[in-house]
Amino acid sequence: MTDPNPDALPADRALVVATAPAVARDALHTLFALDLRLAAIVRAAREPMIGQMRLAWWHDALGRLDGADAPAEPLLQAVQAHLVPAGIRGDALAALIDGWEALIAADTLDDAALMRHAESRGAGLFVLLGRVLGTDSPLLAPAGRGWAFADLAGHLSVERAAADAAALARAQWSQAFSKRWPRPLRVIGLLSLVSYLDDRGGSPFANALRTTRFRIDGR
Repeated sequence: MTDPNPDALPADRALVVATAPAVARDALHTLFALDLRLAAIVRAAREPMIGQMRLAWWHDALGRLDGADAPAEPLLQAVQAHLVPAGIRGDALAALIDGWEALIAADTLDDAALMRHAESRGAGLFVLLGRVLGTDSPLLAPAGRGWAFADLAGHLSVERAAADAAALARAQWSQAFSKRWPRPLRVIGLLSLVSYLDDRGGSPFANALRTTRFRIDGR
């Protein structure tokens, strides 16, 4: 697989890419890399307006890919090379930015801001991951929201907001794993399941059994 950009993936996302069908790996890698780039912009934003300006640049640049060639920016070129041929439009990728902008624009991270983040970043990302794999499911959106809430909870320094995000994640997971997952999408569902198991605790052996069962029967 070619490395579409220099952003190294975290271990959980690297595992998704490695275990996905070979034909989809570059596209999956690029989606995760874009998510990481947007997260880095938000983390580095000392002034909200500066962060919003950088996100706005990416929003416009992704949207323009629907009608023009990518500029000399490696990640945008990877998007054009690997995601556009997979049927992922630039405006759909630009929509992911709304969730990151919510973290900067909100005066306080209340439930509405947290949900906006999880909806655009998490549900949006998981639906696009499913599209790359050629399959859709109503389970993707709650799994993505749960994953996004949990990931955000682990990065928030405000204890109240972190606790709220964790609670919202659990509510989404109860929906995401209420039914059997289609086989082609289990590699994506596993990403959210691992977050769920980390939150729940339990022994490594029990968690390994659960992930193995999920791979086999989707529950």
